[in-house]
Amino acid sequence: MTRMLLIGLFLLAATAAFTVLAIIGHLAGGPHYTVSVLHHVIATMSALAIFAAGLALALLFTLGLATAMIGMLHRRHRHRTPRHAAHAGPGPMR
Repeated sequence: MTRMLLIGLFLLAATAAFTVLAIIGHLAGGPHYTVSVLHHVIATMSALAIFAAGLALALLFTLGLATAMIGMLHRRHRHRTPRHAAHAGPGPMR
């Protein structure tokens, strides 16, 4: 269990370092790109802004996925208790 925690923390630190280095590398500006949806221009963004938007969307997706998984686990544990109580049967006869 400790190894998995260390591997997870290492991956988290490596991802954070990569993200910081990518943002620092794009701070100089550069070309701007138009973002359009259904032929309507909604924004003009630099490469750094597009990268940051992708990063934010990935974080939101991961948060939603984690929330759904926790909800499923919570639902499974909540329904388990009444099910076992129903199958216990009547108590000892007197």
